[in-house]
Amino acid sequence: MSDETIRLATIGQVLRRRWRLLAVLTLVGALVGYGASVVLFPPRYTASASVLLPGQWEERELLTQAQVATSSSVVDRAAAELGLKGDAATGLKDKVSAKATNGNIIKISGTAENPERAQELADGMAQQFVGFSARLSGGSTDNGTETGPEALRKKVEATNRRISDLADAADPGRTVEGVQARTSLEKLRASLEEAMKKLDQAETVSSKAGMVVMGKSPRPTGEAPPTRTQLMAGGALLFLVSAVIGHLAAARTNRRLRTEPEIAAALRSELLGTVDVPDEGRAHRPVGPRAAVRRFLGLDTRWDTPAPQRSADEAGRRIRYRRVCARLRNKMPAARRLLLVVPEGDEVAHRAAGQLVAECASDPTANAASRGYPVLRVVEVPIGRPVVPDSGAESGALIVLSAGNWTAAELTGIAEACADGRHEVVGVVVAGAVRARPARSADQPPEKATLALAVRGDATGGPA
Repeated sequence: MSDETIRLATIGQVLRRRWRLLAVLTLVGALVGYGASVVLFPPRYTASASVLLPGQWEERELLTQAQVATSSSVVDRAAAELGLKGDAATGLKDKVSAKATNGNIIKISGTAENPERAQELADGMAQQFVGFSARLSGGSTDNGTETGPEALRKKVEATNRRISDLADAADPGRTVEGVQARTSLEKLRASLEEAMKKLDQAETVSSKAGMVVMGKSPRPTGEAPPTRTQLMAGGALLFLVSAVIGHLAAARTNRRLRTEPEIAAALRSELLGTVDVPDEGRAHRPVGPRAAVRRFLGLDTRWDTPAPQRSADEAGRRIRYRRVCARLRNKMPAARRLLLVVPEGDEVAHRAAGQLVAECASDPTANAASRGYPVLRVVEVPIGRPVVPDSGAESGALIVLSAGNWTAAELTGIAEACADGRHEVVGVVVAGAVRARPARSADQPPEKATLALAVRGDATGGPA
């Protein structure tokens, strides 16, 4: 697993190198959201009716009224009024809702498949809620002691008349009858006060129960969330984010070796050098419908590898190859033939191996006293089950590969295959793709070097 921190630059690299793939996945996500809006979330419309509760109400009382507005009693009455039966009447409770808002207002909402039906549901529920509350405020309790405001007023009037009669008949003296009359008056007066309190409470409840529907609910002009547009945007965003996260997770868990020391350690050998191979672009890419789709989506190249850097010209690149050949000769002066092992499918390494073979074959220093560079024979080995030919005329194996394409386990398998063929791994050469510059001869100095020599000659008054 890579220990590198994922930075914004990494996300930018994903967007820059995989923008076609991300665009296609975003379009697919939008289509999935559209399908969900058709199959799972068909268009819905919501209308809301407001009911005003006069008087002073506490917050808990408003919450209670909101629950009453969606109770089974109100919903069943609304279903009967709207002519709903069976499953439609049973499912009505899931289509309506109520909540308390500021200003003692209960907002009752109804949701349906079209604006007209949603308006009917909201208005019907509001009317039934007001009617149900009015019946509750005008009813009697179970013990029958309270019969409503009108009955309480009649009781007060009858009690007042009885008090007046007793007061007229009472003896002003201190007889037993007078005392009994005054006692009866006190009891009646207490009953009158109690009746008056109940009357005041009944009037307060009646004033609170005077709910008013604040007009018809407005007909909805847009879909209720989640709308089709929201589902399409959500699907597109979900697929885009998932694709980016998938790329970052793949890079995070990437076990391919990227640096030369790691590659040399995995092969248990010494790094002899790095060489450059000009990037030929699409010259060697496969053809066919599948390859065309991969090229269009950008899947034919890896996004997490650095972009090819501009290298020296042809002469500068050949110097690198010659240095590798010289190190190889110095390391094994007695070797006449070596096996050049290249992983199968590594196009950059295969081209670098061909260049190494050409440089060793055209050794300008070979003479009778110097045996020159060893002769190289290229062998491609499969990564899954690497097999190297048995040792014959070759005195060892030189492994050429590109960085960032192989794991430590795969490279260890190549090293073990060389050991099974009785080939000692004498070194490792890492090849990298670069952007080529115009070619010049191997003996011609670079342009900047010629310019520097000319400037130096002018400064000293003669040639450098």
